Amino acid sequence: SNCELENQAELEEETRLINQVLELQHTVEDLSARVDAIKEENLKLKSENQILGQYIENLMLVSSVVQTTDSKSKRK
Repeated sequence: SNCELENQAELEEETRLINQVLELQHTVEDLSARVDAIKEENLKLKSENQILGQYIENLMLVSSVVQTTDSKSKRK
C-alpha cells in the first residue's frame, strides 16, 4: 500500500543519512589523526632547527675566536 511505500522510502532515507554521518565521522577522525601527526612532526622539526641554530652559533663563536687568535699571531 501507499503507506508502506512511504515508510520504506523514509527508512531508506534514514539509512542513507546515518551512513553519511558515519562517513563524516570517519573523515573527521582521519583529519584529526593527520593534524596530530603533523603537530608531532612540527615539534620534531622545531627542535632540530633549534639544535642546528645552536650548532651554527657555536661554529661562529669558534671561527671568531680562531680569527682573533690568527690575527694576533700574525701581528707578532
